[in-house]
Amino acid sequence: MPTPAEPYPGVVLDLLAAAGDRPVFEHGARAVTGAQLLGLVRRMAAGLRAAAVRPGDGLAMLLGVTPEAFAAIIAGYVVGARVVGVRPGLSDGQLRHLLRQDVAAVVTDAPTGPEHAPRTLTVPELLAAPDDGGPPQLSGRPHDVARLLHTSGSTGTPKACAQTYAAMNAAWTARPQAWPPAIRELASRLRRYLVFGSLSSQVMMEYGVLTLAAGGTMVVADPPAFPDAIVRHRASATVITVARLYKLVAAQRDDPADLSSLQALMVSGSPLAASRLREALDVLGPVVFQGYGQTETGTISMATPSDVPPSVGFPPDVVDVVIRDADGRPVPPGVDGELYVRTPAQAIGYWAEPAETAEVFVDGWVRTRDLGHFDEDGRLYLAGRTRDVVIVNANLYYAGPIERALAASPDVAEAYVVGAPDENTGEAVHAFVVPVAGRAPDLGELRRLVGGQLGDACVPATITVIEEAPPAPNGKPDKRLLMTAISRAEA
Repeated sequence: MPTPAEPYPGVVLDLLAAAGDRPVFEHGARAVTGAQLLGLVRRMAAGLRAAAVRPGDGLAMLLGVTPEAFAAIIAGYVVGARVVGVRPGLSDGQLRHLLRQDVAAVVTDAPTGPEHAPRTLTVPELLAAPDDGGPPQLSGRPHDVARLLHTSGSTGTPKACAQTYAAMNAAWTARPQAWPPAIRELASRLRRYLVFGSLSSQVMMEYGVLTLAAGGTMVVADPPAFPDAIVRHRASATVITVARLYKLVAAQRDDPADLSSLQALMVSGSPLAASRLREALDVLGPVVFQGYGQTETGTISMATPSDVPPSVGFPPDVVDVVIRDADGRPVPPGVDGELYVRTPAQAIGYWAEPAETAEVFVDGWVRTRDLGHFDEDGRLYLAGRTRDVVIVNANLYYAGPIERALAASPDVAEAYVVGAPDENTGEAVHAFVVPVAGRAPDLGELRRLVGGQLGDACVPATITVIEEAPPAPNGKPDKRLLMTAISRAEA
């Protein structure tokens, strides 16, 4: 698949130039055209260069969801920086760790940056630079890291997936001629794409670029109250978590809103059960697109509303997927195994994490640590995970760090964490603790301990005190039996 000759983000700048006087971003009463957004990018790139930001410098983006935020991120690529997205909700310790990873400056739309920022550049300061009106000078070098996409931080500190400028250029998002069939169908529905939360989100930003390429408009909705935001902004598409989808379906059953503008809901994060997908399609119509991908790989496959549930669709021709058994041998259709994936725009590894990189990035392949199989027609189905993780509000959290935080209490001898479906968050953390003999753990204090170390999303929804963990045949604690206990308690 040929890639553009000029460095990234030249392909995005071309989309803005081609948009001209067409509105590409709506923020409240503001309608920003492609030409205007391109002007913001030029001014911010000039501001970054005036501030001596050079190719390869780490540039952390602590921004809201605005046209200026989008322009700042693209300007970071223009000057060849290593753009570090900062997602909302990080603890102070996690943010401090992130900003100490070779970050030269923080770009923010707040009046000031974090107290531990090495240097702060505010959006007004950058916009004070003049716009010469000429084509921006693109300084990204192919093998430099263009961006760091951070994982949830569930291991205590966020891991950062490193994606090069060459990989950014190899992505098909901004090039309609390279779109796979499922993406082409989705793109036709992105007339008004609702954005919210953070443009540091890989999913939110990638669909934003896809919207530009599809001739649509990004529309800011913050907070994203559904279905009201869809109705108010006449949205045709938005990203939605599984938990929000469940709530939207329930709301439409009880008190239907006018969702006639809605054409696409891109489900992100937790797996969507086939029965729930059928219910959503029945209530909302043929609007549900179920994407499957990882921070390490980008999109792996996408199921359109007409695909067969619970399939996650057909991987595009440019994506290689091999399913292997425990010995690394490929398995035939219908047999579950671990998914190994290669995509044109995948990360090269984890920033400053050589051991983690060696475990996941193997001989050009990414070990997804997800289980699944192909059917005879080439549809992909997911069956589970090899990782001990819980996916809360579309973010992945490892059980181990939560267990260690609980076990740090002097009242806890052992701690075990499992995930279970949750109507509000997709999945939720549930904990089981074995107390130290003669001690009675304070469950509120245990929750505070976890929240202080790992953030609110890791705080267990339930904590159950047990005498001992049920053993599996190999003698290890059997978490499947613990999950069964949750199911019985909720029945």
